[in-house]
Amino acid sequence: MSKLLPRPSKVGKRLLGTMVLIDPESLPSGTPGDHRFHYIDIASAANGRLSISSAPIEYRDAPSRARRVVKSGDVLMSTVRPNLKAFAYCDLPEGNFAASTGFAVLRATNGTDSRFVLYSILSDNVAQQIERYSVGSNYPAINSSDIRRLEVPDFEPPVQNRIAEILSTLDEAIEQTEALIAKHQQIKAGLMHDLFTRGVTPDAHLRPTREQAPDLYKESPLGWIPKEWEVKRLVDLIAFPSGQVDPRQSQFSEWTLVAPDHIEKETGRLLGIQTAREQGAISGKYTFQPGDIVYSKIRPYLRKAILADFTGLCSADMYPLRPVSGVNPRYLLGVVLGDHFSKFAESVSMRSGFPKINRDEMSGYRCAVPPSLEQEIIAGILLTQDALMTTTQEDIEKLRQQKHGLMHDLLTGRVRVPVAETEKGGTS
Repeated sequence: MSKLLPRPSKVGKRLLGTMVLIDPESLPSGTPGDHRFHYIDIASAANGRLSISSAPIEYRDAPSRARRVVKSGDVLMSTVRPNLKAFAYCDLPEGNFAASTGFAVLRATNGTDSRFVLYSILSDNVAQQIERYSVGSNYPAINSSDIRRLEVPDFEPPVQNRIAEILSTLDEAIEQTEALIAKHQQIKAGLMHDLFTRGVTPDAHLRPTREQAPDLYKESPLGWIPKEWEVKRLVDLIAFPSGQVDPRQSQFSEWTLVAPDHIEKETGRLLGIQTAREQGAISGKYTFQPGDIVYSKIRPYLRKAILADFTGLCSADMYPLRPVSGVNPRYLLGVVLGDHFSKFAESVSMRSGFPKINRDEMSGYRCAVPPSLEQEIIAGILLTQDALMTTTQEDIEKLRQQKHGLMHDLLTGRVRVPVAETEKGGTS
């Protein structure tokens, strides 16, 4: 990465409409019905990145909003709920592409660097301008006139190119770290399957499979399980909460309040901490304590649960599950986050109009449970995996913070790239 130099002088502004063409091409109404293209909807773009379905569709089968022609190097900017930043740079393979009319397609002109356009519209300054233009609407949106009026930093194309290269390098590091997290998650998923079906030996190695050592297994109502394990109901492993408290009372108002939205799906990770007072809580809440599993009973397919390490409150949409004596809390967390229970919870929750599992439905779930000592060993293995995931997650958060700070400094002119180096670069 280039050495960055302080730059005390302010950077000028120019209108985005002088740097790009907006929606330069559309599919005409007379497009042949068998014309094939890849469709890009709003969900395909997020924070600068684009994910595209591998399967093309025909014009006759396409949504009526699939009209914006997109080419490699274009920038997509969602005009509906733009505060969500469904913006993306289009590094496209060969083929035809069309985006939803919910996007504005920005095509750079006059030597403007397309990636610089992307980073400019992702900046805090442009976000504030967008908020002003879309304020007062029940369905926040901006139009092409608003986009043309957006003020962005005024740099010469070679400087734009170097800024884009620097920020792209950080984006690549973030993507690589995200790929590493995804790999860790795949490894953990496979490991959990083995741990909760085969278990471990006293020296913390996976027990041989039934095919390898049939004498180590026995038949059960759940199929073949290790001989030392027992089939039990989940409700026999836990105690449910009894009664709720008023979060407005002084002894509870400063406690952390956990709701389903505060938990990352599938990982058992708490995303944020706020007190009951900060959230303006007024309805009854359950209390939990360290060692409890706080499990979201709504939308169980999202697999949201944490192992609490503090005393707090949780919403009525969650159950604090307290492990009974002889049940390891981290092992229990693995059970409720695992495939077997999650598929069960999803199947019973869909009996009503809103996916939700209640206590009676949970009582129908049975699982194979190892002895306490084996639970402890399994919990230790899971703890090691979780620690590795946490470290990698912290790395990616640091990269995101670094990118955010550097993007602000580069686009405001607080720091600049050396002039000599920018003169060597080409324009896009």
